[in-house]
Amino acid sequence: MFRFEEPAYLYLLLLIPLFAVGYIYSVYRRRRAIRQFGDPQLLAALMPDVSPYRPHVKMIILFFVVGLMSLLLARPQFGSKLETVKRKGVEVIIALDISNSMLAQDVQPSRLAKAKRLIAQLVDKMENDKVGMIVFAGDAFTQLPITSDYISAKMFLDAINPELITKQGTAIGAAIQLANKSFTPQEGVGRTVVLITDGENHEGGANEAAEEAAKKGIQVNVLGIGSPDGAPIPIEGTNDYRRDRSGNVIVTSLNEGMCQQVAKAGNGIYVRVDNSNTAQKAITQAIDKMAKADVETQIYTDFNEQFQAVAWVILILLLGEMLILERKNQRFKNVHLFGNTGGNKE
Repeated sequence: MFRFEEPAYLYLLLLIPLFAVGYIYSVYRRRRAIRQFGDPQLLAALMPDVSPYRPHVKMIILFFVVGLMSLLLARPQFGSKLETVKRKGVEVIIALDISNSMLAQDVQPSRLAKAKRLIAQLVDKMENDKVGMIVFAGDAFTQLPITSDYISAKMFLDAINPELITKQGTAIGAAIQLANKSFTPQEGVGRTVVLITDGENHEGGANEAAEEAAKKGIQVNVLGIGSPDGAPIPIEGTNDYRRDRSGNVIVTSLNEGMCQQVAKAGNGIYVRVDNSNTAQKAITQAIDKMAKADVETQIYTDFNEQFQAVAWVILILLLGEMLILERKNQRFKNVHLFGNTGGNKE
């Protein structure tokens, strides 16, 4: 496995285009100044020892040196050994409702945005646990297979939006069933499904799926997001709201009763998400109370520094840049003239 120990130094690569623009501009100014003195071809004939190409070659070499220096400072490394380590943790599958009703803004900035922030906070609290993500509306599919790579988890989280699923609805039962199949086959590890939904227009089968999960030792916790009073669903990019076929504004409400039933069937807890951090704290405490077992994770160890090879390339390039003279080599020129002279004498 390849990685950079200090990846922030890779931002130095952004200096190369700036240097290139500066160098091109300086060449332009120099050529314009030469044209003010006279015909460029005549001036070139008067300066036969000046090479028009070598300064460019030297500058290109320096660009490569700057780029390689940023790689050097970033400390490239290769993982030489893949080990399976055991850490105390649990497995968490997050099932997130991404139906259009999750765009309602009765929870700020919206139900979906609030849910994504809550998930990010939950992932930040994890240490040795594994996490996976499922998104659902009228269908359910796996957004992220269960993993201990929290950075990837947050990257996949950022990409979640209602456009991922075109079929509308709230297939809670299908989401829980898919979650039940998404855990690892490892024995003895605590497992939980964290269901985040407004519960509206659900398609049935949710309680049965939660009961099936509970029989397998999987706890189903439900976070109900939204307001029982309801809120309109904004149309993104406009100031209008979604309407039904009669032209009436659609108001979406949190189905709190259904959410509580699913949590009860899954031997979990139900928490309503509001504009505070109460829900995040409650679900974190529920996960912490679960029996933690040895969770197997494969990681790369014994990373070897690879900066030596980059340093040698930089040294060779700098030596090459020093040896390339901007003027033509007089020694080779004299040898060339001597050869021509000898030929004339014969």
